[in-house]
Amino acid sequence: MSVFLIASSVVTTLLIPQEEFAPGGEANGRALAYISHELLGDGFGTAYDAITIAILWFAGASAMAGMLNLIPRYLPRYGMAPDWAHAVRPLVLVLTAVAFLVTWVFDADVDAQGGAYATGVLALITSAAIAVTLAAHQAGQRRLTFAFAVIAVIFVYTTAVNVVERPDGVKIAACFIAGIVLVSLVSRLTRSLELRVTEVRLDPKAELFVRDCARRKIRLVANEPDALDAAEYLEKLRQIQADNDLPDDDMIFVEVTLTDPSDFETALDVRGEIVHERYRVLRMNSFSVANALAALLLHVRHETKRVPHIYFEWTEGNPLLNLLRFIFTGAGEVAPVTREVLREAEPDRTRRPRVHVG
Repeated sequence: MSVFLIASSVVTTLLIPQEEFAPGGEANGRALAYISHELLGDGFGTAYDAITIAILWFAGASAMAGMLNLIPRYLPRYGMAPDWAHAVRPLVLVLTAVAFLVTWVFDADVDAQGGAYATGVLALITSAAIAVTLAAHQAGQRRLTFAFAVIAVIFVYTTAVNVVERPDGVKIAACFIAGIVLVSLVSRLTRSLELRVTEVRLDPKAELFVRDCARRKIRLVANEPDALDAAEYLEKLRQIQADNDLPDDDMIFVEVTLTDPSDFETALDVRGEIVHERYRVLRMNSFSVANALAALLLHVRHETKRVPHIYFEWTEGNPLLNLLRFIFTGAGEVAPVTREVLREAEPDRTRRPRVHVG
């Protein structure tokens, strides 16, 4: 491909008069087509035009196929795309609409779109060159690292020069990036209260705890892991009993350790442990405390056919700041958010797990 591109550049430069390359000239934007018609006849030129259109059509179809493969693989898993982004047909319509919008904005002018196209291609090649340089460095291949680094520097320089000379591409790309970020943020906000746990798996000890409590009323106590000493559990237990006027009944503590909040959907593994030879604890790792607790409650209800109860303390601090903490970190105002996730997942109030806050 590189040989073909260089050869075509040499041929068109030597065989086409300079004035034909000027804006409005017959070779402007179609140098090879000009040569095909002028030197090889209209029959060959027409065939060349038809083949060029077909190649460009296939290139567009290839780009569309790549987007249909990449978007559902990455954006929805981070909550950055609506559910319909998993479906092919709606996504095709959206991408086609974007293509028509770009064509309309540029007034279908090839020269006007050239800067944006060149910037996009150079940015893609530059990122790929940097990626393979880093990969070679991690693999300990010094010669390849040096070679790829030289190539990456060349493409970085070329991209910078292109951006300075033709800034339209960066401006358009910035608009698209801003649009994607905005849509992604709105999508994640609107889907933040969805039940986003794909599966709940209890280890044998956790199942034993749940089955034992199912013979009575299932009471779970949400506890934020802190010192994890005996005094913490005793104080928490007494406070929950006093705030909710509960008898000295069996209760199970539930603790969630936050993981990467950028994850949007994942399975939930629940471990049962006995701490300080007295307190039963269900421990989980999750991207969201509220989602993990809601998923656990629904799973317990499904397995035991009993409606579980969970007890919280009100979170201290500004409610708005706590809401923002939940959206961006998965923590924050846990009690009301857990209840809202349960309400969205289970419309029937009689079957919905009970949430108590004291």
